[in-house]
Amino acid sequence: MERSNVERRDAVSTFTSSFTNPDSGRPGVALVSISRLRSLCETVAPRYAGRAKFFSVREGYGAAVTALQAYVEAGSVDVVLAAGSNGAYLRDHLNVPVVMVKVNGFDVLGAITRATTTWPNAQIGLVLHETISHELSDLSAWLKVSLKQRAYRSIDEVRLAVDNLAAEGCGVIIGPGMACDFAQQAGLASVFLYSLGAVEEAFERSVELARVSRQKESKRVRLNTIVAHLRDGVAAFDEAGQVEAVNPAMLDLLGLDRERDVAGQVERAVGPLLRETLEHDMPIEERIEQIGGRALIVNCLPIVEQGVRSGSVVTLQDALVAQRIDRSLRTSQRPKHLVARHRLDDLIGNSAALERVRRLARAGAAHDATVLLSGESGTGKELVAQGIHNASSRRGNPFVAFNCAALPEGLIESELFGHEEGAFTGARRGGKPGLFEIAHTGTIFLDEIGEMPAALQSRLLRVLQEREVMKLGSGRATPVDVRVIAATHRDLHALVEQGAFRADLYFRLNLLQIELPPLRERREDVPQLARHLLSRSALQYGLSEVAIERVLAFLAPLFAHYAWPGNVRELENLLTRAAIYPGGEAGLDWQAVFPEFGRMEQRPAGGASGAGGPSGANGSSGSHATAQTTPARVSPTREDVLHALEKAGGNRAAASRALGIGRTTLWRLMKDPSSE
Repeated sequence: MERSNVERRDAVSTFTSSFTNPDSGRPGVALVSISRLRSLCETVAPRYAGRAKFFSVREGYGAAVTALQAYVEAGSVDVVLAAGSNGAYLRDHLNVPVVMVKVNGFDVLGAITRATTTWPNAQIGLVLHETISHELSDLSAWLKVSLKQRAYRSIDEVRLAVDNLAAEGCGVIIGPGMACDFAQQAGLASVFLYSLGAVEEAFERSVELARVSRQKESKRVRLNTIVAHLRDGVAAFDEAGQVEAVNPAMLDLLGLDRERDVAGQVERAVGPLLRETLEHDMPIEERIEQIGGRALIVNCLPIVEQGVRSGSVVTLQDALVAQRIDRSLRTSQRPKHLVARHRLDDLIGNSAALERVRRLARAGAAHDATVLLSGESGTGKELVAQGIHNASSRRGNPFVAFNCAALPEGLIESELFGHEEGAFTGARRGGKPGLFEIAHTGTIFLDEIGEMPAALQSRLLRVLQEREVMKLGSGRATPVDVRVIAATHRDLHALVEQGAFRADLYFRLNLLQIELPPLRERREDVPQLARHLLSRSALQYGLSEVAIERVLAFLAPLFAHYAWPGNVRELENLLTRAAIYPGGEAGLDWQAVFPEFGRMEQRPAGGASGAGGPSGANGSSGSHATAQTTPARVSPTREDVLHALEKAGGNRAAASRALGIGRTTLWRLMKDPSSE
């Protein structure tokens, strides 16, 4: 009949207050002794009262296990100290460490010395746990001792050993407390085998082990408490695939019944994952699995201790929750350079051509269809792309811009699609997400799409068709939700006919096409646009309203007659120059500062002359600008670029400013004469 908890507690006594403190922070050590060992333990225990709390158990074997079980389960006892067969039994039946009082050679020799001194002519019997000492047998003759040995593994074997030794004429028994007790019952003399030093050494080991066990248990409880509050499901398994720990979230995600065999249900649900990792010796990471009718993100990783696999840990995450978190992170932690700053209202001007752009852009923004923006360099294609993004339902999500002509082919592929760690020499440690992944749920703007290398056009086409990207060095595709806006200054249809651009990619891009007019085709917008750009820079350059009017008046001839090969970008650069050198300032060679005045178009026959501007080397005004102008070109030639670079000492930025074009256009004209 099972003993009650009260009976169990009665069998376990806590040492007196002189060396016991109820401080629960100290580890607990149970001292199990059913004979003479108890007095030695009670003698040593007070010395360790500051390091541990001690419990004395006056029963052995099964009775001791029963008495201790409640205290072990409650966490009061961290280590058990015992000896001989009693200790071996407890080690097999308790789930806490058991420290054995060990008998060494000095203890045995000391006991033999005491026996021979007290009973000089008596035959001695030695009772040892588990094995006899053959070395001691060899020394018997040298020690001039008549010594017989017996080994025991249980209490019954102790009594039998003593009876046998008595029958063989032994008058003195050396052994553990039980052997001494049986010897006295048989009328024999006895010597207790265990020494005070052996007990002290066992106390030292048990107290230190209890301290370490208490620390480990504290960490385990803390970890379990943390894991129990995770929304992700976590389950730990031993090497045989048996559940060691599982948190409530795992049960909820798997839809398991908590009233039934929880461990068995978990093992059946995720058993196939464990077997797969063992068979292929490969972890499972971030795999989407349908389990119990739910889409779950699964990870199954090995637990490796000291280089040896000792089990596995499985984590589950609700895919829908992961998607919500992903959207939240992308929105709240998006870098500032991934934000679209401009809106369609930032398109300055009232011309019919510009109004048509606004109308088409607003219509395109209402849908997720791919948009192709065409137009000369500097016409504001990225501004329109940002405006479409901010007018769409994707506003607030990432806006990622990439110039397809700015990088070599190898780098373009890595930038757009990303790479895994070790995919190529110099690959970033840990890998890198591509711009398509970064733009997830938002918009990616691919500028100069006509310059994309042919080898990458097929990869881009696949992304547009399948809506998934594959990193360099990866064998797994990643789904992306991205709206694509492409832009080009080139005639893609002509490139398709020349075989320089894939026809299927062109038709995929050319769904909603918006052509941006060059500045010369909407001249009526130039004064308003110039005033807006100059007012925006007024604070930076310290321009008053009077100075702004003077600059605008000074540049008036260009507004009506200049071809604007660099379009809005050239206008902005020229206004910046005019703000730095305000019109009318004496002592400057205005023809050198503003060479655009020398490249203005001829006025149509019968037209009124333009407003006066600086002319000649002395910079005097008042003469008609058309009197000394030559027909202007719409765009600089390659020879113009080379000449400008020569004058600028090879400085591309300076050459671009002098020609009124962007550096991308400058680079393109240098590379490809056919782009002139």
